[in-house]
Amino acid sequence: MSILDQYVASAPSPQNALDIFEGEWSSEFPEPLDKLQAGTVPLFKDARIEWVAEQVDGLAAKTVLELGPLEGGHSYMLERLGADSIIAIEANTHAYLKCLIAKELLGLQHVRFLHGDFVEFLRNSQESFDICIASGVLYHMRNPCELIALMSKACSQLFIWTHYYDEAIISASSSLAHKFSDHVLTEYSGFQHILYRQNYNEALNWAGFCGGSAEYSYWMSRNGIISCCKYFGFSEVRTHFENPHHPNGPSFALLAKKDTLFSKSIPLQKQESLDLSPLVLRLKQAQNQLRQLEAEMGILKGELDNEQNRIADMKTSRF
Repeated sequence: MSILDQYVASAPSPQNALDIFEGEWSSEFPEPLDKLQAGTVPLFKDARIEWVAEQVDGLAAKTVLELGPLEGGHSYMLERLGADSIIAIEANTHAYLKCLIAKELLGLQHVRFLHGDFVEFLRNSQESFDICIASGVLYHMRNPCELIALMSKACSQLFIWTHYYDEAIISASSSLAHKFSDHVLTEYSGFQHILYRQNYNEALNWAGFCGGSAEYSYWMSRNGIISCCKYFGFSEVRTHFENPHHPNGPSFALLAKKDTLFSKSIPLQKQESLDLSPLVLRLKQAQNQLRQLEAEMGILKGELDNEQNRIADMKTSRF
């Protein structure tokens, strides 16, 4: 390819910008750009983001941290729903540049796209946000539990849409089973859980690949994800968009909220007259112990369900 092939000879147009990454787009653009040739997935009109807005009493004047914006579809929706500011962090170079194209074509004013690793950002940032959006990223992590823990320090409300591991469903799928090689019992910051290794395999050959930064990632079970959120301080967890038979693996969404007792500090004048810190500390310790027990129970329940399903399959296969 000659350097001269990088030049465009036609008049400026939105399609010219999209064609920089021809064949790599996943998203279908919203009106009035919906006739342009891009992707087919309606990420600029996604019911999941609308549900988030409903669950948090609207996004007006709120600050949002978005992890892995891909092509800016959810960023666009968050701005349209009234968010005051959106910081969206994307590590994939092509995806980041596609976000900038979307920002220009759609005239986004309240979104700032950053290029880099959001885990490293969270490890080093002291910023706090009203809500964190983590749609389609948890199952691309090599340490998903750490990501949940880091997000818990950065926000009081958390939205996750993710795939999860279910032994019965995945082992029965010829398109999924070969992607998983082993599992490991591990812990992070006191939270014990099981991780299931998922290998990207041939997906790495697509120019529009939008997975994690390694050749593999680790998935968690559905119960493990919910228990992890509770362990790291999200006392209320609501679930939606359950799709155990999603072609890319079982999936669901959750909206997690922290207990307001611990998400806000005690006013100074009350601290001077009444020191509640020992009681609050003891209550936090008791809550952590309870969350750990709930997490262990969730893991054991998942293992029991998988074993029961395996036995049922064995009985069925005899006939």
